[in-house]
Amino acid sequence: MKKLFILAVLCPFLMVSQHKIEGNFQPVTDYTYAFLYHSTPTGSNYIDRAELDEKGDFSISFDSTTGPGIYKIVYALPPEENNFDFIYNGKEDISFTYSDDKGLEFTASNENKLWSSYTKSMELVNMTISNFYTQESTDKKAFKDIFKTLKDTQTAFEDASKGTMANVFIVANRPYVPTEYEDISTYSANLKASYLKHVDFKSVLLQSSDFLTDRVLAYVFGMSASTSNETHLKDIDTLMSYMNGVDATVKVSLLELIWHRFSTLQNDDVANAITDKYLFDLAKATHNDQLAEYISVYKNNSIGKKAHNFDIAISKNGTTTTTSLHDLNNAEHYIVVFWSSTCGHCLEELPKLKQLMASKPDYKVIAVGLEDENTNWQKQIANYPDFIHVLGLGKWDNPISNAYGVGSTPSYFVLDKNKTITAKPYDVEALTTLLK
Repeated sequence: MKKLFILAVLCPFLMVSQHKIEGNFQPVTDYTYAFLYHSTPTGSNYIDRAELDEKGDFSISFDSTTGPGIYKIVYALPPEENNFDFIYNGKEDISFTYSDDKGLEFTASNENKLWSSYTKSMELVNMTISNFYTQESTDKKAFKDIFKTLKDTQTAFEDASKGTMANVFIVANRPYVPTEYEDISTYSANLKASYLKHVDFKSVLLQSSDFLTDRVLAYVFGMSASTSNETHLKDIDTLMSYMNGVDATVKVSLLELIWHRFSTLQNDDVANAITDKYLFDLAKATHNDQLAEYISVYKNNSIGKKAHNFDIAISKNGTTTTTSLHDLNNAEHYIVVFWSSTCGHCLEELPKLKQLMASKPDYKVIAVGLEDENTNWQKQIANYPDFIHVLGLGKWDNPISNAYGVGSTPSYFVLDKNKTITAKPYDVEALTTLLK
């Protein structure tokens, strides 16, 4: 009986200590579920989900195992585009509203309301700075007043946030404040030079947030009028110097994001320089063999590299001749296309490729079919008698496609007569534009 009494006394306190996040999404017809994740320096861990009611409301409770940190709400697909971070300090409930026209607004939670208020205040001051330079003003008094407001705003929020988790972000976002008038060129250079100065790269809180990735990407891609490779590489070196002593997994996470951006831009020189100087060794050191393999394959298939060799069997007049890609000498240019007879997109593009090649006698197509079996492939290749056909059984687990880093079909590689990769057009339309 005594134990039951103690439990009865404790239960109210246990219930009081349990906090929750609740929100409302509008318009309600556009949203169905809210998913809660705990963000960490290496990814996000699923916690719970809740279905929205007819008013667009939901609520998820934090249990006793849910500690302070950065959390994420995913509210639509694709998840990487439809989510937001929030701070949970383990001491308060969190409430918000989200609408298509007003965006995210926190209605309860001192931590998140403080950070939200800070970012909005800084946006207003930064807009004033932008307008000052846009108008090409040289009014030194106005300049001084604007930056005094910037400094005072930052100081006020740093003071108000002392002792909170939000303070880590507010300090990390501390802006550059010039002491005297600067033209836009000087100001931009000094702003960039100080952009990472107050970021604590060792902070687990920052490592777990979108703030850090957004700031790093802005530093590398959005703060310089120059887009030269030399500038990019210098910026990456500077970034790495700020990360001295930071856990290698965090370095990998940030560098991989940067590497992917350059690879998407098909800037092979910078992507491969990142691989050679930093990322490959870091991937190996963190036992991320999949990443090490991926970036190595990308490097081996960069523009300017000799294409990976593979065997080719050419049948003509009942006779089959075995050769290889490197030994082909029947064209000035070659197009290696990876496709599949079960790929609808491929079956749309290959006739267009055939039509394009009819007016390009200096080009020869090597079509590598990624297939689970050869029956349908045999039927389809009859439509393309002028192509050189290679059967790649195993489909995605095929040594040829693996060597070329093919992740989707169709994929195109344009080669010169020496089998050097000269272009990697995204689709047949891009190829058509390239060959004009």
